[in-house]
Amino acid sequence: MKKLFNAEFVDVRPVSGVVANLVVYTTFTNPGDIMMALSIPCGGHISMGKKELGGTAGAVHDLVVEYLPLDYKELNIDVDKTKERVKKLIQEGKPPKLAMFGASVFPFPHPVRELADTFHEAGATVAYDAAHVAGLIAGGCFQDPLREGADVVTLSTHKTLFGPQHGAVLSWEKYADRVKRATFPGLVSNHHLHAVAGVAISCAEMLEFGREYAQQVVKNSKALGQALYERGLDVLAEHKGFSESHVVLIDITKYGDGGAIEKELERANIIINRNLLPWDIKAGRHFMHPGGIRLGTQEVTRLGMKEAEMVEIAEFIKRVVVDKEDVEKVKGDVVEFRKDYQRVHYCFEDVTEAYEYVRIR
Repeated sequence: MKKLFNAEFVDVRPVSGVVANLVVYTTFTNPGDIMMALSIPCGGHISMGKKELGGTAGAVHDLVVEYLPLDYKELNIDVDKTKERVKKLIQEGKPPKLAMFGASVFPFPHPVRELADTFHEAGATVAYDAAHVAGLIAGGCFQDPLREGADVVTLSTHKTLFGPQHGAVLSWEKYADRVKRATFPGLVSNHHLHAVAGVAISCAEMLEFGREYAQQVVKNSKALGQALYERGLDVLAEHKGFSESHVVLIDITKYGDGGAIEKELERANIIINRNLLPWDIKAGRHFMHPGGIRLGTQEVTRLGMKEAEMVEIAEFIKRVVVDKEDVEKVKGDVVEFRKDYQRVHYCFEDVTEAYEYVRIR
């Protein structure tokens, strides 16, 4: 993993991305400190959430969470407004101690390079939650937070990084001892060695196939976004090519709410998830019935699908959402379509190929 992410130090003992974030909170902050992160409707993860929302940062580590401003049109952190917010917090005697970049809805690289100095000058640690985009970072197709000013990066290992469920912390050697102590004895005892072995194999596969895989994931996202847009769905960020990651975000309110659409598509064997849009709370919507749906292309990419298949998938979605076609009929066509994609790609074909990367002692 150090080789894969060009990291001076890695701790692979956190058992999940949330535990990895807790390692960062424990290493770099004290209860009551100010942390800046995206709100959940704007893409932030529940592990970055406020105490009153039951979020990990607030409820478990007692951090006070202030939100990073989001540019709704660009679907990204607003650099100028963030600088203003940091300045205001300092003037109020509440300087941030931790800035957490990263998100669960993560279509575009975050402005780490543009804001790292602002946070460092305020005395804050710069962290980056790469849980959703770790495979794209490893494949050199998203951004490189450690080179852009991040002090520490957290990740989970089972999203775009296609391993078993686990977590990790990437950082610099100067923080190694502090991170290790926060991890153990602070937050883990048994660190699930069976999963660590699987993570090692997935990292070896990423070293071998990661760039080709990551490039195809992004191509597929753009193709899926374009195909859905052409079929009448309100895919966000059309002016930016819809996505630079695995994520495509759609405002579905013309056709229903995200919760209802999620269930209807699932009946057709199309698995997506409902998703809050940044403006949903102000519009009176709830996370069970939000205005958006979120699609990810990493799994279909691993099954060998490319841009042409994204057009077929978009047509299936249109038939359910826009045309209101009989779901059972669409399901039958989806099942037939899926029969041609039964092999996993971008991985080793036998059990010994990984040994070129993983030394067996």
